[in-house]
Amino acid sequence: MAREFKRTDRVGDQIQRDLAVLIQREIKDPRLGMVTISHAKVSKDLSYADIYITVLALGDQDEVEAIAASLKVLRNAAGFLRAQLARGIKLRVMPELRFHFDESIERGRRLHSLIEDAYRKENERKPESDNEE
Repeated sequence: MAREFKRTDRVGDQIQRDLAVLIQREIKDPRLGMVTISHAKVSKDLSYADIYITVLALGDQDEVEAIAASLKVLRNAAGFLRAQLARGIKLRVMPELRFHFDESIERGRRLHSLIEDAYRKENERKPESDNEE
């Protein structure tokens, strides 16, 4: 019988939890927006971990600028974060951290708005076709 969860999945989940706490408590850079870690995918050989984030822009900051600034801060702090993770997670080699923006949330919002528009237009059209009969 196959195991329910692979080791890489368990390591990825632990990295995601610990990294969220580290970013919140240890990174004090004002350029860093409100960052949420949506997923951590670890390679099979545990050599690297792709960390997918979402960013909420603060104040008058443009969303694209907030994403770029947050990614830059996190990429610069990757070595520090990796060292801090290594203290809490006992692995022979801690995976290299690679940060990416998670576009799935934005894609979901866009699809939702398209569906809502289509639904609204369909409902606006129905009363017209009912009057013609």
